Amino acid sequence: MLVVTLGGSPSQRSRSGVLLDKTRQWLQQQGVEVVSYQIRDFPAEDLLHARFDSPKVIDLLQQVANADGLVIATPVYKASFSGALKTVLDLLPERALAHKVVLPIATGGSIAHMLAVDYALKPVLSALKAQELLHGIFAEDSQIAYGEGSAQAQLVPVLEQRLSEALETFYAAMARRPKPLDPHVLNERLLSARWSI
Repeated sequence: MLVVTLGGSPSQRSRSGVLLDKTRQWLQQQGVEVVSYQIRDFPAEDLLHARFDSPKVIDLLQQVANADGLVIATPVYKASFSGALKTVLDLLPERALAHKVVLPIATGGSIAHMLAVDYALKPVLSALKAQELLHGIFAEDSQIAYGEGSAQAQLVPVLEQRLSEALETFYAAMARRPKPLDPHVLNERLLSARWSI
């Protein structure tokens, strides 16, 4: 299995990034290959000018095309997800998330921003034809403590449990999802089938 993670925070140190790190660790323990991107990895000019021929954008498109699932995490700004994340999502083809399982994650300063996942991020992911869009996770900033020095970041127990349950659901959804059939295989099956009328 291959999972692409995409972080929507422009900051080097971010709580949504902490959740993506925990997600990557959990998935890798299950034997899942994880390819990680942050919006700050992309040259700003490539995003602002929608350069589809940018090597970093081409790499993202290829990885998304091959992925079984995506985990997208973003901070909430002004009751919506990160604008820089939107510029990345705008570069994906219309059906980029077809046959993919998608887990959205958001962090914000207060529970008042919880609906940003459902009313801002999920509609964009649906427009990209996500096959299975899972119930998202919203975490308040106060539930995530940065690790100082070599210490790892910590989540409050209730968030740790919610993340673990969401990842188990995500993993199970990828394992049961139907694999798209190669058109050549389908054609051969149709031609070799015994038809009766």
